[in-house]
Amino acid sequence: MARGINQVILMGRLTRDPETRTTTSGKSVTSFSLAVDRQGQDDQADFFDVTAWEKTGELVAQYLSKGRRCLVQGRLRQDSWDDKETGKKRSRVEVVAFDVTFLDGPSGDNQGGSSAPRNQSSNSKDVVIEDIDDKPIDLSEIPF
Repeated sequence: MARGINQVILMGRLTRDPETRTTTSGKSVTSFSLAVDRQGQDDQADFFDVTAWEKTGELVAQYLSKGRRCLVQGRLRQDSWDDKETGKKRSRVEVVAFDVTFLDGPSGDNQGGSSAPRNQSSNSKDVVIEDIDDKPIDLSEIPF
């Protein structure tokens, strides 16, 4: 039997500053909202509520603010409940983020740089190459 897939990737701007709270079990959770422009329609956007837990949420709260751009990878979660005031059935869909990449520079300058290290869910490390010369490559030195 095939397994289901629930994955979403969004790139947009925060519509408000992130809000962090702590659950009764002691876990921190950060909530924010993301506006994603519709392609080809300059004046329209879609708005998404995003929740980030523990370390991911702490980094979001520390480095992001209203207007900053980010890329969110996560899953969709739907909640439903009965409204206590009206008795009507209510529901909402939110994004539960497992990775958030900061896209703006330190002052929101759209340079594509990051004001903080990217929050990575894997243990991979970035390799920084400092010196590159323009010498031709000797193919005999390639081990395969």
